[in-house]
Amino acid sequence: MRQSTRSRIYCLVLLLASCFTVFAQAQSSKKETRQYINLNANWSFAKDPGRQATAGNWGNLKWATVNVPHTWNAFDVMDDEPGYYRGIGWYKKKLSFKPEWKNKKLALYFEGANQETAVYLNGKKIGSHIGGYTAFTVPLTNLKFNGTDEIAVKVDNAYNESIAPLTADFTFFGGLYRKVSLLVADAVHFQDDQYATKGVYIHANKVSASGAEVIINGNLSNATAVQKKLNLVSTLLDANGKKIAVTQTTVVANAKQDLSFALPAISVKNPNLWSPEKPYLYKAMTSIVDAKTGQTIDEVTTNVGLRFFSFDANTGFSLNGKAVKLIGASRHQDFAGMGNAVPSSLQVKDVELLKSMGGNFLRVAHYPQDQAVLDACDRLGILTSVEIPIVNEITETEAFTRNCKNMQVEMIKQNYNHPSIIIWAYMNEVLLRMKFNNDQPRKQQYLENIATLAQQLEDLTRATDPTRYTMMSNHGDVNGYTKAGLVKIPMIVGWNLYQGWYGGKSEDFGPNLDKIHQQIPDKPIIITEYGADVDPRIHAFTPIRFDKSLEYGMLYHQIYIGAIMSRSFVAGAAAWNLSDFNSETRDETMPHVNNKGLLTLARQPKNTYYLYKAHFNQQPFLKIGDGSWTIRGGVAPANSSTLTQLLQVISNTDSVTLFVNGKSLGTQAVKDRLSNWEVPFKNGINEIRAVAMYQGKKLEDRTSIRFVLQPDVFAQQHLAFKAINICLGSQRQFIDFQQKEIWLPSQAYKPGSWGSIGGEPFKIKNSGRQAYGSDKNIRGTFNDPVYQTQLVGLDGYQLDVPKGKYEVVLHFAELMGNGIQSVLPYNLDSLIEASKSANKEVPEQRIFDVYLNDKLIIKNLNLASTYGIANSVQKKFECMVADDKGIRLTFKSVKGKPVLNALQVKRID
Repeated sequence: MRQSTRSRIYCLVLLLASCFTVFAQAQSSKKETRQYINLNANWSFAKDPGRQATAGNWGNLKWATVNVPHTWNAFDVMDDEPGYYRGIGWYKKKLSFKPEWKNKKLALYFEGANQETAVYLNGKKIGSHIGGYTAFTVPLTNLKFNGTDEIAVKVDNAYNESIAPLTADFTFFGGLYRKVSLLVADAVHFQDDQYATKGVYIHANKVSASGAEVIINGNLSNATAVQKKLNLVSTLLDANGKKIAVTQTTVVANAKQDLSFALPAISVKNPNLWSPEKPYLYKAMTSIVDAKTGQTIDEVTTNVGLRFFSFDANTGFSLNGKAVKLIGASRHQDFAGMGNAVPSSLQVKDVELLKSMGGNFLRVAHYPQDQAVLDACDRLGILTSVEIPIVNEITETEAFTRNCKNMQVEMIKQNYNHPSIIIWAYMNEVLLRMKFNNDQPRKQQYLENIATLAQQLEDLTRATDPTRYTMMSNHGDVNGYTKAGLVKIPMIVGWNLYQGWYGGKSEDFGPNLDKIHQQIPDKPIIITEYGADVDPRIHAFTPIRFDKSLEYGMLYHQIYIGAIMSRSFVAGAAAWNLSDFNSETRDETMPHVNNKGLLTLARQPKNTYYLYKAHFNQQPFLKIGDGSWTIRGGVAPANSSTLTQLLQVISNTDSVTLFVNGKSLGTQAVKDRLSNWEVPFKNGINEIRAVAMYQGKKLEDRTSIRFVLQPDVFAQQHLAFKAINICLGSQRQFIDFQQKEIWLPSQAYKPGSWGSIGGEPFKIKNSGRQAYGSDKNIRGTFNDPVYQTQLVGLDGYQLDVPKGKYEVVLHFAELMGNGIQSVLPYNLDSLIEASKSANKEVPEQRIFDVYLNDKLIIKNLNLASTYGIANSVQKKFECMVADDKGIRLTFKSVKGKPVLNALQVKRID
């Protein structure tokens, strides 16, 4: 069953993840002026579902030892029970404070805790934070330590109408899910405890190919009891460590005084400009020096990238004076089996995968993420936008507004020094969950309040950082956002567009872009989301919208890439998403996972990833497609020992030569980065080899595909029948990777062969979502697509197998009734057809008998009453075929229409 299988998989993933755990160590600058002491290991953790415990008064909490990063939602978001734990979790840990730290600046540094946090020392509250995606510090000032001190941290991810996000198509994992450190610094130090930064802010000004200015300012604190005369010195080094320039000033800090400072600008002649092709980083070493003793008291090292950029409504994006199309993806931070508690090394790997794909743009969505991500973007040359999590809707309260503003400033301050960031954003699809639709005056007031909040965030952002652009991302209701005045507010408008997925046709995407540009001609445009679900287990030779097949995803992305690249007014585009991510409320073919990623949740590339790599990576590239489709199947034509099926080779070369089982199929030209081959597959293992030449260099890729060739007529002597797995009412193949089995779509019966007799494919009524089947979460299985299609009202199923002993497994699930959705939880385009309400139809009661070779094997089967809606049911039987009539399944209605979802037949003698 799904739960036990998933648990084993996730435990293995977590065991591997533990290899990334970083044990306690001090990290400091070379002069040991400040230390960040790792506190990640050996926390005690307990849930507090009754919300009864207080620091030091724990009641009956059950404690376990965990390491940070940690989330309590790594597993419950993937089980069959609706919902996941949203409440309080407690963490506690003993700390040992050294005597020499008595006069030091001490602070706890939390990189991320979702979403309300309170911190206690020896039972006394010493700090708190609101918001789940930005860092915060808790000073340990004027506190008495007793040698057995205990830190306790209360984290709460329960719904709170004052904290964004309120709702979203992703999971709000709870916990101390990023690293925790103890900062030890001198009593005189750079400081910005309010926004959890190091207190030094650097940006470039007046940048050109011939020169640039480096501007350095910040905050410092003199926590001593005496006045201090201080020299502030910043040294700019090139990438090789060579000194470029030094700037300094002298300040006098009174006792117990915090003050701001600004250093004279550093002038850089003929700078090495930062770009995706050459992400050149200077380094600024900014120090506090005691003017009396000459001792360096504190030092902060900052990477500096010099670049200039602009956006234009007609010509798009320009970097360092050259037109650049921003191409990349959005990113969520969770990982298979880990939730959002992901080690930095894996997060950096995401950026490396984006770079390898040929991407130059990352939309950090829908919230600020680990600093390691942006450090990697700086180092690898990935331009970024970062946003706060105002998603779908707002709360019209002062508290909500205040928290959003604070999140925005925290985001900007904490990420200010990253040269990769070019955009700050603050709202995503904020009209999607529209309120007060039945009260137009109240709805208008709500829209005005959204616009007021947007304008306040816009003004705050520009005042805090005038060096970067601002952006909002909207879903496809162009008229709605225009009427609400929201397209006028940001400097850039992002559009999340899904023509060909949530409705319409993929070919509508380009013309729709043209309409948007005509309607809003004065605003630069970025396509901040577009995508189609790709379940790597599903394949279709006649792909259609919402079949979740890899083949439909390839067609979709090919069309979108062409439309984006051919329109100069489109500044850039971010595919949704870099990888699959958890969304607990989703059902679909892989429940609780949004499958629009170019990578899987475990970061395995899909064909769509390779398509982008062929389009945008400038290095020679060749890849046999369908890398996950290593098990295929099909029905052999009469008297044939092979079956021809499509295979794609993805490449940026001019042509490809393909070899199948040692025989050349010739050479084909590559068109739009693809060459399509009709490959004759034999039963068993097929060795595939692709070869191409690129500027005199030979490229080669290989794969092995196990093909299960089924007889069209069982009397074909060259194909001995062994087993078959059939999905009824389906038009797609499904791979069960755990059992290494292929499931084929059914067919109508013809004499000598196999197939259904009567019946129609199940389809949800009044749904524009998919042409057949459901995507309801089927409980009790991981192979949901096996049960999400069925034939309704069938009379029988016939397999004209030869004489012998067989195992027959019937698979059922009731797909109609309460709980079956006919509309998407997230309808992202009001311009396309969509149902307005869920299908609440309760079907006529369904009771039927099943006969196997005229023997009654199931009597009065009532799936809904016996097993409930959307539960997997398996019935296994054995039978002996002693005549020429094969296997005959007969369905007799007692009441309503019989159904069958899937069928397995295996010869066992």
